[in-house]
Amino acid sequence: MDVERTALPGIGLQHVMTTGRGRQLGIISHRSGRRDLVVYDREDPDSCVATVALTAEEANAIAELLGTGRIVEHLAELHRQVEGLVTEQLPIAAGSPYVGRPLGDTQARTRTSASIVAVVREGQVFASPRPDFVFAAGDVVVVVGTGEGTAAVAAILADG
Repeated sequence: MDVERTALPGIGLQHVMTTGRGRQLGIISHRSGRRDLVVYDREDPDSCVATVALTAEEANAIAELLGTGRIVEHLAELHRQVEGLVTEQLPIAAGSPYVGRPLGDTQARTRTSASIVAVVREGQVFASPRPDFVFAAGDVVVVVGTGEGTAAVAAILADG
């Protein structure tokens, strides 16, 4: 059985398998612990026909019902082993010195070697934001780097 694994920056991991009857099923493992069970359309495998959001506890219960309780543990471990990279979602608090200022002012990549790869604002994703992207309170910044680098970006966004 082939399972295709795809990293979803800022979200988690996606695992997709094809059943013997040709149906594609997926599990999206969010960093928060939530799991989405996804059934993809037979005609258009990029579209889903059903999604069920599961808490970590619900995902564990379903895994045990299927006789594979260790799958959830395995998915969590895979999530932690993305080639030494860490993805963090960092909120821009109202008191951040960067509210109303452009991303370039942070000099995050130069100062930390971590990269800001997206910003989520009110449900809209701004992928690969340019240096002139202006932060707003409530934005969620998606950062990729080492644990040390992403922690340093968090400190920059919080304290300057």
